[in-house]
Amino acid sequence: MTVNEARERELQNNRPNIFPEIVYLDAPAALAWLADAFGFTLGDVIQGPNGTIAHAEMHYGAGTVMPQSPLEESEFGMSPQAPGGVTQRVYVAVKDPDAHCERAKAGGAQIVWGPADTDYGARMYSARDLEGHIWSFGTYWPSPAPSTGVAERRRPNVPQADLP
Repeated sequence: MTVNEARERELQNNRPNIFPEIVYLDAPAALAWLADAFGFTLGDVIQGPNGTIAHAEMHYGAGTVMPQSPLEESEFGMSPQAPGGVTQRVYVAVKDPDAHCERAKAGGAQIVWGPADTDYGARMYSARDLEGHIWSFGTYWPSPAPSTGVAERRRPNVPQADLP
């Protein structure tokens, strides 16, 4: 293995590797709403037929979510407005949940819990977005699993570098 290959492997191992896919009936509106209400920035967008979004990436710090339009040919591409309700929740670590909550409220988010302190030392709130998806924002920062395969819990009140 060359030095460049080893460095690329190291980068791959230290980058986030979980990317929630979130289905919206009006994905183009969701992209704008996620930016305005929650502070995400727009990444790649692949247009689908008839004004739909086949794939998009929205970034917040080192994290990425992938909003898309419903996939009519698959049971895995449904909105929570379809029968069955909310099918996922996304957690995003932030420095100041209270300020973030105020921004979300101003952007039209429905706050469903908090901001509040948790029994494990984090401060969090949860909100519904424009189509009913539940999002949680807080100071808890999950740690990557060490080589033992067991995740180490970090204290949320310890400042985290590069936290948005």
